[in-house]
Formats: sequence, structure tokens, C-alpha cells
Amino acid sequence: MGNREIELIREKILEGVPLERNEALLLFKFPLHILGELARIVRFRLHPERIVTYVVDRNINYTNICISGCKFCAYFRAPNSKEGYLLSFEEIAKKIEETLALGGYQILLQGGLHPGLTLEYYEELFSFIKSRFPEIHLHALSPPEIIYLSKTSGLSVEEILKRLIKAGLDSIPGGGAEILVDRVRKIISPNKATSEEWLYVMEVAHRLGLKTTATMMFGHIETEEDIVEHLLKIRTLQEKTGGFTAFIPWTFQPKNTALSHLKKVGSARYLQVLAISRLVLHNIPNLQVSWVTQGPKMAQLALEFGGNDFGSTMIEENVVASAGVSHRLTEEEIRAYIKEAGYIPKKRRMDYTLLE
Repeated sequence: MGNREIELIREKILEGVPLERNEALLLFKFPLHILGELARIVRFRLHPERIVTYVVDRNINYTNICISGCKFCAYFRAPNSKEGYLLSFEEIAKKIEETLALGGYQILLQGGLHPGLTLEYYEELFSFIKSRFPEIHLHALSPPEIIYLSKTSGLSVEEILKRLIKAGLDSIPGGGAEILVDRVRKIISPNKATSEEWLYVMEVAHRLGLKTTATMMFGHIETEEDIVEHLLKIRTLQEKTGGFTAFIPWTFQPKNTALSHLKKVGSARYLQVLAISRLVLHNIPNLQVSWVTQGPKMAQLALEFGGNDFGSTMIEENVVASAGVSHRLTEEEIRAYIKEAGYIPKKRRMDYTLLE
């Protein structure tokens, strides 16, 4: 790759002109330090102050029973498994109480595709949570869960979302995106929502006034073309709706999964994809670093590759931990790591308004 090509792409980035597909692909050939430098420029153009945000929340996996059978997941159990569970409303309430006691502001509520749970179950659960804890922000159910509910209930996605919003749903996490290319999805998650379905749920959610995040899990069987395809699909929907508050790329953790034969990708690849995400997604304001999969030191370095958000304290996290990766950080530790990296820590809400 010649200096001229690097220079032309660099000029577009500096001028804030969206990159074309072929230009986004060429970014994979850039030296890592140049990618970092460009991603940093974009980051400071969007956020001129040296503020790095984070959120105090808890991941509550209300069930591990799931019929999706994704090959990358070490957490799920089949419906008839002795290790399967479904938390009671009171158990969920206890976890929320603990979260509030630790200064938490929101809960991320996610499970699997549980064949026994109806739309009415979720309406009851959300109403229960909101009546008991009106101050908690309910960031719940990923698009595959909503598509599954739509299919099992015979109701439209819009109808499902309207009823869940009425029951207390505040925003939707970007889980279940993995790679938004159906060739890849057919292999790693054949029973889950298609790319089109995932994007459709997000589009309807945005239209109904919900803010959502978007994610990407890479480092398994995808190609560089697939990564670019994923980023462009997210960018195109954002152009249409403006509903994504943040993008969160993270690396696949193979241990204990059906894909455990795959080699875990290294930190250089993580930083490369993070920076490329920042350069391609010019219209998504926030980019979250993943200390959960990379560890806090690499997350600090990721702040120099386009990241401006340190993610969540994750008072509880089960899914990545079940793949043998367990990093734990308190709010104090997150603040200390952000300061040590030369930034100012600020606690935020899901929509990135600051709480301090």
C-alpha cells in the first residue's frame, strides 16, 4: 500500500468525509500507530475534552436456558438441563437492591431464547421492577430476544416493543449482533435472529424513541470484509435513525465454547479493529473500550485508539466469565485507571448525559 493511498484516506478522515467500503478495507493495511493517531483525532473532534465516561450497572442474566445453541457461548443450557435456571422476581429484586447500594443507576437484563417465557412474563417482570425501583434504568432484552418473542407470540416487533415500553423498558442493549453477515451467523448462531432482523428491531426501537447501543463480536470465523460490512450496516441505520448512543466491539473468547479450537485473537487486532470502528462510524458519538475481555491495562491503551468510554462497572457479569475470562473492577478502580491514563473520569447515564 503506497503513501499516496494512505494520504488520500487520511485527508478524507481529517475532513470528516465518510469512508467508502474499499477505503474502510484498506485501513486494515495501515500501520497500527497511524490508525491510532487518526482514531484519536476523530475522538477529540467528537469529544474535545479529556473526559472518559463510564456507567455503574449490573448485568443480570435472568436465565441461562436458551434454545439458540450459539457456538460461541459457554453460558447457555438446554431447556431440560439440570444446570438451567430462571431467577425469581425476588432474586432479581435483591440484585437490584445491591446495585443501588453500590451507586448503580441501571441494570442490563438479558437472558436467552427461553421457550417457556411469554410476552406477558416480561410485562409482569418489567412492571414489578419499575414499581419496586422507579429510579432504575431498565436496559433490557437484545434484538434476538425480541424477534423470538415476536415469533412465539405472533405479534409484530412494533407491538412487542410498545407493550414492553409501557411496562417499563427504557433502552435496548446491542447484544446478539455478533457479525451482521448471515454467512457467518449461519455457522456460529444458526437459530438466532438474522442480520436483517437484528437491524429491524433497532430501527423500530429508534422510531419508538428508544436509545440503543450496537456491538460487534469479532475474532472467530469472520473476514475483514465481514467486519467492514458489519460497520457499514450499523452506520447506514444510524444515518437513518440516529438512535445508537455507542458502539462496543469486543473479541470472541473461545474457552469452553464449541469453537474452542480457534486461536484467541491478540490485543493488537483488538486495537486495530477498535480504531477502524472509530474511523468508519463517524456518526456514532461514543466508542466503548472492553476491559472485560482485554483487561484494564489494554483498555487504558484503547483510549488512545479512539475509545472515549470505559463501559460498565459490571457489578455482575456471567457470560464472558463462563468462557474463562474474569476481570473485575470496582467504580473506584475504573476511575483510577481512567485517571492513570491521563483522562478525567465521569459517571454517565445510558444516553451519555453526565451524572456528575
